[in-house]
Amino acid sequence: MEYKSPVYQVIPVSIKKIKPNDYNPNKVATPEMKLLYESIKTDGYTMPIVCYHDEKADDYIIVDGFHRYRIMLEHPDIYEREQGMLPVSVINKTIDQRMASTIRHNRARGSHDVDLMSNIVKELHELGRSDAWISKHLGMDKDEILRLKQITGLAALFKDVKFGKAWKPMDNENT
Repeated sequence: MEYKSPVYQVIPVSIKKIKPNDYNPNKVATPEMKLLYESIKTDGYTMPIVCYHDEKADDYIIVDGFHRYRIMLEHPDIYEREQGMLPVSVINKTIDQRMASTIRHNRARGSHDVDLMSNIVKELHELGRSDAWISKHLGMDKDEILRLKQITGLAALFKDVKFGKAWKPMDNENT
């Protein structure tokens, strides 16, 4: 029998049948949750929730995608637009395999490379995008944008930044 990855068999499932697992150690900070909401609001659900189907209870237990699930639970506009349905990719694994899969999914996301993020901020700036636009669409605060601009070292990125006087030079004759 030929293996077929679960992503080729995504199904719509009512959120009422989807249940979180009780072992996921992944936590997402508020700014990232806001960005996830913005992403789903703007782009829709682009990745399915990965679940195990408990046939006896006819529930779908989340393996990966808990925070995408939470977005629908917590945002009526998303719930209504999606008619309470989430895209689900089903894996048929034992509990230990599901736990390992959850951790693999979490850890495989990795982190953003600072230099690459700096270049993205630089390119967006060169395309005429404001810091406010970058902040909204990339989920960054002003300090993070400033730090990423500093890494590129391009003076043009700071042309609109107002600098204060943090100190005044002292007259050496009076010291």
